[in-house]
Amino acid sequence: MNWQSDLAGLHHAFGGPVLQGVFKQLPADFQVEEELGFQPDGAGEHEFLFIEKSGLTTTEVQAQLARCYRLPVQRVSFSGMKDRQALTRQWFSVHEATSKPAQQTEVEVAGVKVLQRCRNSRKLQRGSHKANRFVITVRECTRLDSSGSNNWQQRVQDLRQRGVPNYFGPQRFGWQADNLQQVARWFAGEDPAPKSRNRRSMLLSSARSMVFNAVLSERVAGGNWDKILPGEVVALSGTASTFAGSQASPQQLQQRLDEFDIHPTGPLWGSGDTRTSGQVAELESAVAKRYADLAAGLEQHGLQQERRALRLQVSELQADLQAGILVLSFRLTRGAYATSVLRELLRWESQ
Repeated sequence: MNWQSDLAGLHHAFGGPVLQGVFKQLPADFQVEEELGFQPDGAGEHEFLFIEKSGLTTTEVQAQLARCYRLPVQRVSFSGMKDRQALTRQWFSVHEATSKPAQQTEVEVAGVKVLQRCRNSRKLQRGSHKANRFVITVRECTRLDSSGSNNWQQRVQDLRQRGVPNYFGPQRFGWQADNLQQVARWFAGEDPAPKSRNRRSMLLSSARSMVFNAVLSERVAGGNWDKILPGEVVALSGTASTFAGSQASPQQLQQRLDEFDIHPTGPLWGSGDTRTSGQVAELESAVAKRYADLAAGLEQHGLQQERRALRLQVSELQADLQAGILVLSFRLTRGAYATSVLRELLRWESQ
């Protein structure tokens, strides 16, 4: 199977990009900052550090912090993974098994600046931050249309009003979709299971994400990715909570949908009932058959059916295009990809 072709062929919600440009010429062209969503309590055995990094992966910073504190790497926790080729600000916690005041340990890591330190009674859990804020700069930016119209501004307005399809981004699948190639060989028995637990988890997540993206692409092609269909399972915005759409009246569902309070969902594939019915169940079953080897492998390796929102709200979106430089700023819930926003607006080259 040509995984790269499948990923490149994911449908666009608004007819394709209207701009083109160069992305990530400089690390500061892609800035992301975690919004923690809770206030550390100021006491306890866990030191929280809000750091700025560039040129390092999140796990590389984790290892460096462990060396600074002379602790096993397992005692250093973080909430979200962040890009290497970017300027990122994120939270870490270090379990010191002591309640000594913060800032007693010297943190000297090249490419890392400590912006804030405080104490908390519990460690930082994966996925515990609330949202991410992005500032993205695209250079050598030009319009794709030949008419010279300002349709890029209308596209920005569409993104504000309707959101975007909540695709998993290309980084989920590895360089040239290598993660998908590896997991397909593993499931087929051609390669042994990876020894690393983290690597196994990454490959399983890639397989799940491919099936989800394929379902979402079908919904986008049908023009119903942001609508509640018969048999839908609905997600509460910003949470893992879901419910059957049949539990509310069509009028209530539409109002909540318009307010971005709820979203239609797609499957994170695994064993068990998808909980959908009718039109939605038929569509998801057809896509799962198309990727039968991935779906079967996910079930065999013990993953359970979960749901993910098909629609992503792009909050606080601002866009400015001057002298060929486009600057975008927006806020997304955790687990969402900035590339899902970019792909609806522009075609880019990365450097």
